[in-house]
Amino acid sequence: MSDRKTRTRMTRTLATLASVVLLTLLLLPSQAAAGLNIVATTSTLGVLAREIGGDETEVRVLAPPDRDAHYLDARPSFMAALRRADMLLEIGAGLEEGWLPAAQSGARNRAINSGQPGHFRAADMIELRRSITVDGPNMGHVHEEGNPHFNADPLRMAEIALALAERMGELRPEHAAMFTQRAERAAERLREQAKALAEQVEPGQRIVVYHEDLDYLEEWLPVEIVGYLEPAPGIPPTARHLRSLVSDLEGTEGTVLYAAFQPARGAEFLERHLGWPTHAVALEPPADTALDGYLELMTTWAETLPQR
Repeated sequence: MSDRKTRTRMTRTLATLASVVLLTLLLLPSQAAAGLNIVATTSTLGVLAREIGGDETEVRVLAPPDRDAHYLDARPSFMAALRRADMLLEIGAGLEEGWLPAAQSGARNRAINSGQPGHFRAADMIELRRSITVDGPNMGHVHEEGNPHFNADPLRMAEIALALAERMGELRPEHAAMFTQRAERAAERLREQAKALAEQVEPGQRIVVYHEDLDYLEEWLPVEIVGYLEPAPGIPPTARHLRSLVSDLEGTEGTVLYAAFQPARGAEFLERHLGWPTHAVALEPPADTALDGYLELMTTWAETLPQR
């Protein structure tokens, strides 16, 4: 009797193990095909990846949204994330040139090397504004391809969303139609929000910005960039330059915008001497957000300006 019970338990145990193994074998191929591990250099690119991929993607953002993406280090954690990635999304046009190539090299992942389908360079998908870094002296990055701060332009981000969906579909053909549909909806929301916000802003606004990182606001809001707090790209504001700005802009109205991580001294100087309101704004949405986070950031930018 005891032997019979023992044999029965063994039979049940073996049957259970066989079922588990069979279920695992059935599930693994579909999970592997469905999952797309994406590493994005910036939060804005992470937003697009999440919005387009939905549950079929896992997204990691490298650059903290409250840091200047020009000046990061190629951390071991970046290399570890890139080593496991199916896709790398970068802004390009020199924005990440100081650290991303080293992180890519350290990751030793051929799938995300330049020229591979798993490497998506957003700057290649759109027309860029001319960068002010190519004119005159500068101490920072020289962006010969154009201004890489197009994350401040929702219209260009809509174009990038459609291009990204196409690339993601190449890597996961079984989800290509879904990626395209989600990208088209995202692009429509971006364009509608841009139009609505532009109509709320009083026309003819003049703004001074710190660097060229908010120049793309001119592309969708009724604003004109009339000066920079930096005397030249990469050089902090000097007293002489700020006095020159005051002299040039005295008697006019406008707004001063700068990134929250940039020093406030120059903006405060213009506020005291010109009476222009100043606003420190985020340049990127939160690292873990989807499209709603970017739409909220667009609203923040627009609401710093006088409304109709």
